[in-house]
Amino acid sequence: MIEQHIATYREEAGELLAELETSLLELEESPEDSDLIGRVFRAMHTIKGSGAMFGFDEIAAFTHEVETVFDMVRNGKLGVSKQLLDLTLRARDNIKALLDADVTGDEIDRGDGDAIIAGLRQLVPQCVSGETPLVERVAAASSEQDGKQQTWRIRFKPQPEIFLRGANPIGLLNELCELGTSHVVAHMSAIPQLGDLNPEHCYIYWDIILTTSRGIDAIRDVFIFVEDDCDLKIELVDDGSRIDTDEGYKRLGDILIDRGDLSPVEMQKILGLQRRFGELAVAVGAVTPNKIQAALVEQQHVKGVRQERASQETGSSIRVPAEKLDLLVNLVGEMVTVQAHLSQTAAQHNIPDIVSIAEEVERLTNELRDTALNIRMLPIGTTFSKFKRLVRDLSQELGKEIEMETAGGETELDKTVIERLNDPLVHLIRNSIDHGIEFPDARAAAGKPERGTVHLGAVHSGDSVLITIRDDGAGLDREAIRAKAVERGLMSANAELADKDIFAMIFAPGFSTAAKVTSVSGRGVGMDVVKRAIEALRGKIDIASVRGEGSTITLRIPLTLAIIECLLVRIDSSFFVMPLSIVEECVELTRDDIRRSHGRNLANVRGEIVPYIQLRDQFGIGGKRPDIEQIVIAAINGNKIGFVVDCVVGEHQTVIKSLGRMYRDVKGVSGATILGDGTVALILDMGLLLQAAEALEQAAS
Repeated sequence: MIEQHIATYREEAGELLAELETSLLELEESPEDSDLIGRVFRAMHTIKGSGAMFGFDEIAAFTHEVETVFDMVRNGKLGVSKQLLDLTLRARDNIKALLDADVTGDEIDRGDGDAIIAGLRQLVPQCVSGETPLVERVAAASSEQDGKQQTWRIRFKPQPEIFLRGANPIGLLNELCELGTSHVVAHMSAIPQLGDLNPEHCYIYWDIILTTSRGIDAIRDVFIFVEDDCDLKIELVDDGSRIDTDEGYKRLGDILIDRGDLSPVEMQKILGLQRRFGELAVAVGAVTPNKIQAALVEQQHVKGVRQERASQETGSSIRVPAEKLDLLVNLVGEMVTVQAHLSQTAAQHNIPDIVSIAEEVERLTNELRDTALNIRMLPIGTTFSKFKRLVRDLSQELGKEIEMETAGGETELDKTVIERLNDPLVHLIRNSIDHGIEFPDARAAAGKPERGTVHLGAVHSGDSVLITIRDDGAGLDREAIRAKAVERGLMSANAELADKDIFAMIFAPGFSTAAKVTSVSGRGVGMDVVKRAIEALRGKIDIASVRGEGSTITLRIPLTLAIIECLLVRIDSSFFVMPLSIVEECVELTRDDIRRSHGRNLANVRGEIVPYIQLRDQFGIGGKRPDIEQIVIAAINGNKIGFVVDCVVGEHQTVIKSLGRMYRDVKGVSGATILGDGTVALILDMGLLLQAAEALEQAAS
């Protein structure tokens, strides 16, 4: 059980470290933002508290040092500086290294952590060697915070299984009591008989009356890493604005009602008996003696009791392993196939009752499919936030001034797609920083702001997402790229190519125009890897650039890799599917059309000449050609290309199946799917088919 909780802590800590990095980078831009400061503090506090709970003592001790400094920042005793942010980012990396070392067993350099703590201690006012330890000095500074003494009513009711999750309620109560003057009442009425008692369960809950100047955030921080494992109520009962009121103290019964320990009906019944309220309430069994005691404590400490506004409702969520989601999507895919078989069978037999059932199953299957795929959808902003740190560190390393702008972070993509996009985006952003953005003096000489900008954006476009990486740097040198391409034999010296075709040369393996190799780039490794990675996602990559103004790289990525909308076609007795996202239209190809083209694979489509590929010849399929064939016209790399088939069956929802090991190197086929009647149909890779046809044509010439 504890191993499972440790694994959960590692996962949650990873998410918190990502949140911490994002908050620190945003704080660098808005150092006075108290919400960001609070987010940093709470991330540190949660990592520390949960780490101590599950045996990560080194992480807890190290994080506590950083947390206490940010407590001073939160209380206005210390300002946000670049040095503080640099040290905190290094601290974040050190915590990550400690987490990774716990998994791998590798040794790490503890000296870096000591250096970070030493740097943080130098930032604390009047902190010199031999003085009071940092943690104690920060606590003392926090206790001197200006503010009114407020009294809070807190009910802490842990779930019975809280011990099994490694939490110790007594430690939390002790930490809470350190915030100010307090009185704690334990409720033990739920403790069962000895025979029914589970020694691993917690049956006690507590009422705490706390007078402090620290505010509700400090109280919530105590419980932040067990908030999902307890019922927690925090109510302000005295704001400290007045010494006395005309109304006097709240009556005992009103306090019990406020706490939820007594209903108004029960109180009226007790009052009707004309006896001392507290004694009678216990005698009739309406409340326990502990609850009366807790209400008396509050009555003695509080004037002008008022109930705090209802805390903002928060949504609940559960953590599910990615493997279970993948299994769910695979099962949904199988169900889509079975549903297609059912619909096809119902249509063949044309029995009204069966047709009605098939239509209902189809509706439910479609809803289940959409829901299952949406579960795996994540906002791409979770990936964008990682690159702000990359830009910050790399710009400092190269001596450039660069800021990063992001847009469309809420755009959702399949989890698997986001994971596989990380490395290509890193390559592209590094190239924009190294090759694109100029040094500050060069930008000033060109009349540009000294600080360059890298923009990363995402937007939905049909069944795809467009991801844009744009910089305002020097742009691509068309002539330098052309000269290098000629030198390497990628094009002839007298060839006339459009700008986009020239720019596409940078994706050739080993291609680089850099004058020297740096630690960032210049070896010609990376851009060809980027292209292969994007194509493996069934995506496309385009480049646009203006010399002296900057470059824009656009990635078109499908929303999901599991299920796609496609066009089902047939050649003889073989079925194929084409991604519907690139299909523009279908037209007929007659024998007369073929004769008029004089043996060339060209079709006249409303006055526009469109080249086409005979898929029957491409795959070596025999049999007699029909008198009227179909041309499926697709848009590939901005050009229209036709693919000739015998018959277009219609639109189809395809569950993608990977091919076996023996078929992985087949050009022009990216996968397979199973049709409703059990027939296997191959999924065509239109781009590779076009490349293969062009290669054959060049070889023939």
